[in-house]
Amino acid sequence: MMKQLLLKTVAGLALMTAPALAVDLDALSDAERSAFRAEVRAYLLENPEVLIEAISVLEERQAAEQAMGDEELLQVNAPDLFEDPNSWVGGNPDGDITLVEFMDYRCGYCRKAFEEVEALIAKDGNIRFILKELPILGEQSDLSARFAIATLQTSGPDAYKGVHDALMTLRGNVTEPNLRNIARDLSLDDDAIIAAMDSQEVDTVIRENRLLSQRLNISGTPAFVLGDVVLRGYLPLEAMEGIVQEVRTQ
Repeated sequence: MMKQLLLKTVAGLALMTAPALAVDLDALSDAERSAFRAEVRAYLLENPEVLIEAISVLEERQAAEQAMGDEELLQVNAPDLFEDPNSWVGGNPDGDITLVEFMDYRCGYCRKAFEEVEALIAKDGNIRFILKELPILGEQSDLSARFAIATLQTSGPDAYKGVHDALMTLRGNVTEPNLRNIARDLSLDDDAIIAAMDSQEVDTVIRENRLLSQRLNISGTPAFVLGDVVLRGYLPLEAMEGIVQEVRTQ
């Protein structure tokens, strides 16, 4: 898609810089079309900065169109994003902006973002923070998500936060013995949590999170919704702080 748009942009640019050839391209003969292509190639070789400028304009236009699309998607899906009773809510519940994170416990970039997101929430003090499990990296991702969600459902939000932090920093494989150890270290009922992992309630949360991510065109983790902005992929702390300030000044 981008290549086609770029070709159209370059062709239009060439037509503007070569008035003699400003005609319907479909109406050209094979010889005329070859001549046109040669003119375009020669012009771009002599003026490569024009191509760079065209690419820059195209990227800016696509970014603007994506932002408009994301804003509409967030409006339509706002209840599932910000008012879902099945998702853990932390940070400042009365914060002036909300940060939603779609994450996978086995995702390297999610783990990299973990401490930075924690620092952002603590340093700012006025961000409402929502977590949504999106297991996309296989069986261990699914087990981790189920364990966390089952903890929230059986033991409450404080227990969930402890489990979430432990899973984010877990160095070994996700196995039932390791999950039980996490629960016991936090003085939780490991039998109750393990028993709830395959419940319909847990299935529903994971299914709804996946459907929501698809509606928002989120295909990887981490992904964030910050105010009315969708951020797909890892961002360092400084970048997230800058976006928080931008959202607040809108």
